[in-house]
Amino acid sequence: MRKKHWAIFIDNHSDKEGFLELLLGKNPPFGFEELHGQSGSLFSKLALEAFIDEEERHGQRTLSSHTAQSLKTMSSGEQKKALLQYILGRSPGFIVLDNPFDNLDSDSQEKLKTQLRQVAETTSIVQIISRRDDLLPFIDTYARLDLESLVFLEDPTGDTFWRPIGFKDRVPAPLNKINYGGEVLAELRKVNVSYFGKPVLKNICWTIKKGEFWELRGKNGSGKTTILSMITGENPKGYGQELYIFGRKKGSGESVWDIKKRMGYFTPSMTDKFTGYHSVEHMVISGLNDSIGLYLRPTEAQSRLAREWLQLIDMWHLREALYHDLSMGQKRLIMCIRAMIKHPVLLILDEPTAGLDDPSAQLFVSLVNKFSRESDTTLIFVSHRREPGLEPNFIYQLEMSPEGSVGNKL
Repeated sequence: MRKKHWAIFIDNHSDKEGFLELLLGKNPPFGFEELHGQSGSLFSKLALEAFIDEEERHGQRTLSSHTAQSLKTMSSGEQKKALLQYILGRSPGFIVLDNPFDNLDSDSQEKLKTQLRQVAETTSIVQIISRRDDLLPFIDTYARLDLESLVFLEDPTGDTFWRPIGFKDRVPAPLNKINYGGEVLAELRKVNVSYFGKPVLKNICWTIKKGEFWELRGKNGSGKTTILSMITGENPKGYGQELYIFGRKKGSGESVWDIKKRMGYFTPSMTDKFTGYHSVEHMVISGLNDSIGLYLRPTEAQSRLAREWLQLIDMWHLREALYHDLSMGQKRLIMCIRAMIKHPVLLILDEPTAGLDDPSAQLFVSLVNKFSRESDTTLIFVSHRREPGLEPNFIYQLEMSPEGSVGNKL
């Protein structure tokens, strides 16, 4: 008998946690009668993080026992492959896939899709999906999760073409301009990196100049994170190499603070787990103090600047709301303007759209394009996904090889 498969489209307001609790409980919701009495397994980022935490805290190598490499050091693709193998070994009645293609490059996505096609022949699949392009081809039943309510659909595709989003105002000016007189912000000259004898980067040559907008591309495990950590000054692999950050060679006496005061950085992991109870307005202002959350009374000028930024993204009416209570898309926008409020010389956005629904990702990309057009800030945007509408000036592509990834400017 052919197995039935579902796709549940969610946005950043959907009660995904409540739906998962029902689905994986003893009484699945209406429309999932076929799953009644069956045990289900969850394939998700949260499930992976729980296994990583167990390994880090207690040395329990449930997913990585077949390799000498720890789960935390594996690429996203390798981690998800290990999780799927573990789930299949438990022979569940059905598998719930929670945005399974987030953080995967195109090759890793295709490999996972091939595995899932095979699994779908014998096991029911429920795919929870934020981005319509990720829809698995064998799915035959579709629904949308509106807050807590399931609405079943005839046509799952809808309208997916890109619409540029207009903003009423220009990017607000900074309170104080960050001075840096040089033209080159970061330069890597034939940089090589290995970990435990395994080559990661080979002869990387990349020059990043003032006012440029770069997209950094590469497969999982190609070294994108290694390069970013060298540019931010946090990776000791930069010592003894031809690595220059804001005009100074790595190891020449510069402090991490000297680097960070000119730089903005945002990755979702910074805030997705943030549980502090700060207002939206104070979270934006905290970007001026390089803290997450505000612990000092803001000045009148700081409050005025926060209002301009919140009006730009049409969230001024939420200024007194708790950041903790926002949707994921709203949180990402707030953290994006928080990273930009000082007009840093260099702003790095590392996988900023991971986990967002299509409208939220579209809004985020439009905002980043606006930063590039209306400020002098240099931007580096990192994503495994080709975001529709993104307008970088340049692309730096990492290509993997046995001797380490090599870089090419496209």
